[in-house]
Amino acid sequence: MKPKITTEHNKGQATIFKNPFLESLTKTNLTQNVIVYGIIVILFIYHAIFNIDIPVSKFLILFISALFFWTLAEYFLHRYLFHWMSNNPILKRFHFIMHGSHHLYPRDAERILMPPVPGVILASLLFTIFYFFFNLFGIPDLTWAFFPGFFLGYILYSFLHLATHINKPPKKFKYLWKHHSIHHYKYPDKAFGVSTTIWDRVFGTMPPQKT
Repeated sequence: MKPKITTEHNKGQATIFKNPFLESLTKTNLTQNVIVYGIIVILFIYHAIFNIDIPVSKFLILFISALFFWTLAEYFLHRYLFHWMSNNPILKRFHFIMHGSHHLYPRDAERILMPPVPGVILASLLFTIFYFFFNLFGIPDLTWAFFPGFFLGYILYSFLHLATHINKPPKKFKYLWKHHSIHHYKYPDKAFGVSTTIWDRVFGTMPPQKT
């Protein structure tokens, strides 16, 4: 049985690295993310349309499809990677850095968003994976249309995730705030979706209705 995460963990901040410089790279804020990640998405869009000459209609189809595909990736990453428990010291350390510290200190606003340095590294890795996949079908250039949509999906998810922890919910999206709160404080093995509850419904990880 997995332990419940209670509200006593709300306050404070984890120490990820003892080195001050490395520790600083684990923190960020909304402004930094908007600027750094926003520039990356804009450059990808510009390159896809004006340099590679992907037709706008084809670009939009790939871009929007990638936005939707992100929601599925979000679910699987959260459920199977970020909640993958192991006794291996290296994997335990990885889990703590990537997600464990967030469950211990869910109101630590400086670590809810992905900092730019590790974010750019991970984005480069993901782009390489997508490029390799599209290349298998002889269409590697389409990566430049698909990836910015996927990456924007992640960015929007991360901003929503931040909002669920520090802002009051708008009436129309109160169910998303409640869904994520239930994951943190009552059912850590359910409610893995943050930007949507669709995949929790599809894969049977919705929390009990009476919570």
